[in-house]
Parts: sequence; C-alpha cells; structure tokens
Amino acid sequence: MKSSAKKVELASVDDLFSTEESRADAQREKVVEIPLSELHPFKGHPFKVKDDEAMMETADSIKQYGVLVPAIARPDPEGGYELVAGHRRHRASELAEKETMPVIVRDLDDDAATIIMVDSNLQRESLLPSERAFAYKMKLDAMKHQGERVDLTSSQVGTKLRADEILAQQAGSSRNQVQRYIRLTELIPELMDMVDEKKIALNPAYELSFLKKEEQVDLLDAMDSEQATPSLSQAQRLKKYSQEGHLTLDMMRVIMGEEKKSDLDRVTFTSDTLRKYFPKSYTPQRMQETIIKLLEAWQKKRQRDQER
Repeated sequence: MKSSAKKVELASVDDLFSTEESRADAQREKVVEIPLSELHPFKGHPFKVKDDEAMMETADSIKQYGVLVPAIARPDPEGGYELVAGHRRHRASELAEKETMPVIVRDLDDDAATIIMVDSNLQRESLLPSERAFAYKMKLDAMKHQGERVDLTSSQVGTKLRADEILAQQAGSSRNQVQRYIRLTELIPELMDMVDEKKIALNPAYELSFLKKEEQVDLLDAMDSEQATPSLSQAQRLKKYSQEGHLTLDMMRVIMGEEKKSDLDRVTFTSDTLRKYFPKSYTPQRMQETIIKLLEAWQKKRQRDQER
C-alpha cells in the first residue's frame, strides 16, 4: 500500500540560523552616515541653535574625533530626513566642514517624534525661558494626543495622573511651574525676547501673558516712552485693568512712569561706562573692588577736610 504522507523537506541548520540572524538584524537599529544636506530641522523646533563659544568647541571636537553620539531622524515624506535629536551636532558638523554625520533613522509619528525631540534637549542646563516654555507646550500637546494620562497612576493614592502632572514629574518640576512656563507662549515675540534677555522677570511676564495681543503691542510703546519695564505689582495691575476692559495706552504710560522703590535705592552703571577707566584684563569683580577702595579713600579725605 502506498503511503499517503507527503515528502517534507527540512531546512538545514545553517539556513535556520541565518534566517533568525537576518530577522534579528532587521529589527536592530542601524547607524548610517547621511549627508548633512539631507537632514532638515524638526518642524517648530523650539531650541535655539547658536554659533556661540560652546558650539565652536563642539565643532572643534567633531573636527578632531567626529560625531560620537548619532543623531536621530525620521524619513521626510517630501524628501530627505527630519532631525528629531541632534540639531546642535548637525550645525557643529557643518562648521567642522563635514559632509555627513551618523544618524539612527526611525519611523516615528508626530507625537513620538515631538516627545523624543523635547526630551533630548530639556535636560540642558542653560535653557532660555522661551525654549522651556515652547518645549513644555509641544510635549504636553503630544502627550495629551497620545492619551498618556490613562497609562500611569499615582503610586501614593492610586489615582490617574493628568498629562501635565506626568510632564512635571519627568521634568523634575511642579505642575504649577510647568503651567506657568506654558502660559509664557501667549507673549508676543518682542516681550518673550525681553524675558530671555532678563529685562523682564518671569513672574511679571506670566501676568503680562494675560494681556490681549494688541495690548501687549501697546505696552511695548509705553515701556519705550517711559524707559521702564514692569515690576510684578505693575504687571498685576495691567492684567487687572485688561480683564476689566479699562486698559488703555495712556494708563499703561502712567503705570510704567511710576518710580519703583528699588530704583530709588539703586545706582546702576553699565559696563561700557566703566570699562574706559580700567585695564582690559580687569574682571567685573575686580572693577567693583577697586571702586569700593577708591570710595573709601574719598570718604576718608572728606572726613579729614571737615575736621580742619
């Protein structure tokens, strides 16, 4: 009687292992060299890439050793790749006159790419307020879109955490502080620049963010005409009058024209004013010490003159 069993061909051991190896290799992320010209900035990237001293040091390092940590990018539907992490390394590579840089290419959706982009920059020590504000906002929007609020629970009370609470924990901050930074994104660019330049403090800036955009533009006029920036109490009054619908340019000028108590107790010299009296090698600290010694000598001379 003929056997009805079909002939079964078994793969060789070499074929089995090579197949497993190829599958594992396909899943493994690869570092590839990509031309700098094919790498585009992340859309809405909130972090400033400046050709400052730190950038020049990075460029020198790359010129000598190459890029040691690969960037992360995703395919751009319009051609090339969109950088997710590595914007400063990309610029430093350009300054180092490199043609390519090492990159890990990942298929990422907008939300995942945004979170990686923000997290790769958020731990830097010298973040500007505007960078932190827009980074928090972008990440929070992405987290909400992903629905991460249902993924984590509080270990203490077992309740679901809000997305901004999760963000605050990851950033090592408080939910209130995260929300205050995000509120700064409502400032017009000119006022936000003044916050970055430390001409306006964070607390007054938060209050000013509640002014309507046209009121913020008028405030620039009032600040310029009175040569003053708002204190916290002044910013709070501007916000109050705005919410009541009574804020006018004239009122802004009156408020900004008030003498602040701190101004009455402080004498300020610009560096340019003092520099011409000191050698170039003098640091600000040494300049201050020299001024104090000269004033002490002047005071003693005045006392001797009065005793005569």
